[in-house]
Amino acid sequence: MPPSGGPDNEAVTAQGKAAFEAIGLNERLASLLAEAGMTGPTPVQQAAIPPLAQGRDAILRSPTGSGKTLAYLLPVLQRIDPQRRETQAAVLAPTQELAMQIVRVAETYGEPLGIKTVALIGGAALSRQLERMKQRPHLVVGTPGRVREVAKLKKLPLHQVKMIVVDETDRVFSLGGKGDVEAILKGADRERQTVFVSATRSEAMREAESRWLRDPWMPEDEGEEAASGLPPTIDHVYLVCDRRDKIDTVRRLIRNLRPAGALIFVNDIERIGELLSKLRYEGFAVDALYGDTPGRERSDAMRKFREGRTKLLIASDVAARGLDIPGLPLVIQFEPALDADHYVHRAGRTGRMGRSGRSITLIEPQERFIMAKLSKQLAIELTEKALREGRLLSVEEARRARKGREEEASSSAAPTRDASSGAKGKPGIGSRPGRSSAAASAGARPAAASRRAGAGHVGGAGAEAAAPAAPRKPEPPKPSRAAKIKADRKRDNKNKGAPRWLKEKRSQSSQQEPPTPSS
Repeated sequence: MPPSGGPDNEAVTAQGKAAFEAIGLNERLASLLAEAGMTGPTPVQQAAIPPLAQGRDAILRSPTGSGKTLAYLLPVLQRIDPQRRETQAAVLAPTQELAMQIVRVAETYGEPLGIKTVALIGGAALSRQLERMKQRPHLVVGTPGRVREVAKLKKLPLHQVKMIVVDETDRVFSLGGKGDVEAILKGADRERQTVFVSATRSEAMREAESRWLRDPWMPEDEGEEAASGLPPTIDHVYLVCDRRDKIDTVRRLIRNLRPAGALIFVNDIERIGELLSKLRYEGFAVDALYGDTPGRERSDAMRKFREGRTKLLIASDVAARGLDIPGLPLVIQFEPALDADHYVHRAGRTGRMGRSGRSITLIEPQERFIMAKLSKQLAIELTEKALREGRLLSVEEARRARKGREEEASSSAAPTRDASSGAKGKPGIGSRPGRSSAAASAGARPAAASRRAGAGHVGGAGAEAAAPAAPRKPEPPKPSRAAKIKADRKRDNKNKGAPRWLKEKRSQSSQQEPPTPSS
């Protein structure tokens, strides 16, 4: 790698700057991007930045992790006049985490230009946000409910806002934020620029486009990636297991695949507590993120996960919407997604910006049809695999491996042959040729009968030769009361801190196996 500031680095920086200037960005923004190590725009940025920089309404639909945030944020920053002390642009996002991610990007590239950004998100102190609005920020980024609340308090003059971006538009218009967004759009400048951004395009989003956008720009050729909303760098896998075995399957996946981090999605937030406690009991560093998580806990959980102090993050679909976690290698869907859109936004947390990733869905045997349906709807290959010997194998490979183990086990369990009997299917060394085993056993029966008769004759020679009877195995003594009390106390101490299911399991096993009496 060339040293920092060397001729090669300077050439790369100059090349990146020229690439961004070629699509319509000003020299200052192009320099900031090149200095940040970007060698050029992504395909979605190259297509979207020129029309957005000209002020056109737009429908920006692109796969997750393709660079959509900079695709709309760079033109917004370029069109803001830092000399005017008024709020000129607003970016709306469905979740607090996504809003804060956008704020960080806006501050990185906006502050050097003299552009002030304020976050207006629910769950944070309203009084502090109102105090910051006194600075008259050029750009506000927030959740629709809080932005509307601040506007109602006359602290955000919407009529001055000339640019509005609605990120994750399909999610916003499908949930409760629709009314808040429409109120903000009504209050903004009539000649405003409006941009809708999403990886998927729901029916609710199409209705909103026809109502609020004027002659919007759209990508000419969306291609296969945009059709599914997923980048091609993701490996889509599903494992079949019983419901009761899912938590153990998660444990085995993490132990064997050893990912740097993993995001675990659940459909029912009621299961988050159970999954969280059992994984922690197994020794994993894990946190949870769901819609009702308090703001401080949400930010702490995300910070620890990004810093690598927490390896696993359990999340609901709403809480993880739009999360950008650079380099996330693995997504585990504890239950199959409710529909194709939910699958896109789950799997799309990995494989971002050209990196490879893997999405693993855990299903029950009767849910295979869901995987076939998603595969058809999204035009992706969903492969069934099995976890064997610490590896993810195809069904055929797992079948061959199981068959090989069974053959090895049967051969090791074969009965040992005497030296006198010779090889299997061949007469022994001392046997007569042509004499069958049936004949040999027939000849042995009279001899055995005579030995038994001799053994039963009092004083006969057979009595001396008779083999002594095998001694009976003594029954183990019953445990004393003191030993039973000691065993119960030991079991209770061992159960401290264990989940209820493990306590019940240990209690059952202790009832089946009585404790060993003390000497």
